[in-house]
Parts: sequence; C-alpha cells; structure tokens
Amino acid sequence: MREPRLEYAFEIRVDVDPYLRIGRGVDEELTFTPVTGGTVDGPLLTGIVLGGGGDWAVERAGTAQLEARYLLRAEDGAVIDVLNRGYYRASAEVEDRIAAGEAVAEDEYYFRTAPVFQTDAPAHRWLAEHQFVGLARDEDGQVRIRVFVVR
Repeated sequence: MREPRLEYAFEIRVDVDPYLRIGRGVDEELTFTPVTGGTVDGPLLTGIVLGGGGDWAVERAGTAQLEARYLLRAEDGAVIDVLNRGYYRASAEVEDRIAAGEAVAEDEYYFRTAPVFQTDAPAHRWLAEHQFVGLARDEDGQVRIRVFVVR
C-alpha cells in the first residue's frame, strides 16, 4: 500500500480582528474571530482573502475545535469558497509567547486544519476535487496556513 504524498500548494495569510467571546458553558467556550482580508501565494494559487468571513472556535479542555469560513479571490478574478476545519492546542508558555508577538514554530504547538474549497471556475476546479491539509501558525498578527494537497 502506498503512503500519501503531500505537495505544497500555497500559503494563506489571513488578517483577523480580535476574537469575540460568545460563551457557552462552564466546560467550554465559544468564540468568533472576524476575517478582514489577507493574501494567498504559492506555486498553485495566488490571490487575496476577502474580508467578511470568520472563524468559530469551541474550546474544551485546552483544545479548540475550529471552523472557519471565508472567500478567496484568485489572481484571475475567480471566487473560491473555503471551509477550513481543524484543531488548536498550545501550552500556556507558547500562548504567552504568541501574545507577546514572538515567532513560534509550527511544531511547538498543534494548529492543523483540513480546508475544503468550492468553485466552478475551470482553472481552479482542481481545488474542489482534492483533499488538503493545512499547517497553521500565528505570526505577525496573522493566521498563516501552509496548504498541502494530498496526492
């Protein structure tokens, strides 16, 4: 049986506003982080992140379950819908370093996603026909997600 192969596709750099606490209960917390813009750049896709989407997170026992929804506009003008689900978990020390603006490596905490793309643009249809994995990190006030296509 063959192992899956990951091919680097692009990096999404998402600009966000501070999160809003919605609340939910004693054992979990629901928050929303507004997406305000950003960029997409890489060998397989270039464009921008459109403002207006957001990321809902439910944190339970130190792990946040994420569900982000936003739009990309490819360099050729095509609009691409993104539904990006994943998990975030970091130690208190790493959280403090991120809050202080310090660069923290991807392997120092768990921030992984599985983006799903939708579009009917012929040049980008491949996005809606493949599985992807994202390695995310907080850097310079952005959420940066290196996206790999599973081959």
